[in-house]
Amino acid sequence: MEEQREQRECERRVDSYRADKARILARLRRMEGQVRGIIRMVEDDRYCVDILVQLSSVIAAARSIGLVLLEDHIRGCVLNAEDKEAAIQELTEAIERFTRSVS
Repeated sequence: MEEQREQRECERRVDSYRADKARILARLRRMEGQVRGIIRMVEDDRYCVDILVQLSSVIAAARSIGLVLLEDHIRGCVLNAEDKEAAIQELTEAIERFTRSVS
């Protein structure tokens, strides 16, 4: 049982986004800074609309990163999957979750 769990975890480590990894990490770090700025804005009782503008920027950045990861997943994981049907099903579910969270 433990061996199967470890094997599944190893299978989840992929290099499909290796080419975009630096760009993804840089954008995530910028987002992290933006979120810290938003926290300071709330702590300082800043105007609601100004906070919403900053939040929309973070949401747009997350959407952009998600699209890069989805494309990398398709190219690196789905196209090269041994079980294409399972990979397509997993992709479909991931897209459904992603689109719900960023709409």
